[in-house]
Amino acid sequence: MEQVRLAIAGIGNCASSLLQGIEYYRKRPGEATTGLMHRSIGGYTLNDIRVVAAFDVDRRKVGKPLEEAVFAPPNCTKVFQRRLPNYGVRVRMGPVLDGIAEHMSDYPDQRAFRASDAEPCDVAAALAESKADVLVCYMPVGAEQAAQHYASACLEAGVAMVNCMPAFIASDPEWGRRFEERGIPIVGDDIKSQVGATIVHRVLARLLTERGVELDRTYQLNTGGNTDFLNMLERHRLRTKKISKTEAVQSQLGVRLAPDKIHIGPSDYVPWQDDNKLCFLRMEWRGFGDVPMNLELRLSVEDSPNSAGVVIEVLRCAKLAMDHGIGGPLVVPSAMSMKHPPVQLTDAEAHHLFERWIEGEPVVDVPAAAGLRILEPLPANGVNGNGVHGNGVHGNGVHGNGVHSNGVNGNGLNDTNGTNGNGHDRASELRLGVLP
Repeated sequence: MEQVRLAIAGIGNCASSLLQGIEYYRKRPGEATTGLMHRSIGGYTLNDIRVVAAFDVDRRKVGKPLEEAVFAPPNCTKVFQRRLPNYGVRVRMGPVLDGIAEHMSDYPDQRAFRASDAEPCDVAAALAESKADVLVCYMPVGAEQAAQHYASACLEAGVAMVNCMPAFIASDPEWGRRFEERGIPIVGDDIKSQVGATIVHRVLARLLTERGVELDRTYQLNTGGNTDFLNMLERHRLRTKKISKTEAVQSQLGVRLAPDKIHIGPSDYVPWQDDNKLCFLRMEWRGFGDVPMNLELRLSVEDSPNSAGVVIEVLRCAKLAMDHGIGGPLVVPSAMSMKHPPVQLTDAEAHHLFERWIEGEPVVDVPAAAGLRILEPLPANGVNGNGVHGNGVHGNGVHGNGVHSNGVNGNGLNDTNGTNGNGHDRASELRLGVLP
């Protein structure tokens, strides 16, 4: 089996959790895999992942061996796998651009970024030299220029990208077109944790819709003590983050809420919380007989391991797509893993399609930049070499004709109101289980 040659931009808490997790599960091959969704994706296991390049701008990380840099300040996530291998990788200086908020200088060294005075490297050349397959982008919220710089470097070097931040790249039609034209896969945007504030809010919002009640108003307030929350004290950096988190919930509702009836976003920085994130969620609705009801929920998670459990999935998807010549935004992996994907699905739909996608079943994947044009599916003989139960999936399409007769669960994709209110019929956008 080939390796998944991995590059990481931003050696913060999320990168630390990702690398700790890879080693943690590697050392437990025969044990239960709580927290790991799939040991193998298209034949790629965690043993096949090799880190070949790393980029950061903090002086305590640049030039250091990667296995040391992931534990350097201001990283503060939980350490569950202290011993990491010698990767043979030193962290290179990336471009600062808009990656460090000005107010960081007002906070202690242990809590904030401190820029290195090293000369920035040529990122595209470094990616090409390292023969990286996939770059995981962990730029801070609001670092739009920096994220786009790494996206451009991926295009130049021919490297797939997993964009974990809310800079709209995979979900932007122009950027999506550029990745498709170059035949380079991208998964994005803005990583959705395994069991975090966004997915819990989304599932509850969808539940209310499916149970026939109407949500009147809701809020999601979050606090944390890592550099992500410190960075977001500068409110102008939150524009895309608020759009991403709000749209993730709005997309699950039968009737969208007016802007003043929904508030979702980071609320404050509490240093002693470190990488612990607290979510305070309230939802108010009217049920049978217009009787008012409400729900309040408090969720406490360790932020970075919560996201790493999803990133470990989609970085292998990006490599798998590259192997099969699939370029552009990967709609199904993005819908499963991201808050602001090219196409919003319910989480149940996304999970169902993702399981089929990674098994090599003929799920038609539609790139964001291509309107309704069909993207080449994974080869008909499947990823695991055996095709998919003969002709199509279980005969003709999936369980008959299309997916469960007509679309998904009988009526398109449970709604025909489009995606994000743009008027597209999702049953037309994703012709699931039907080969071109």
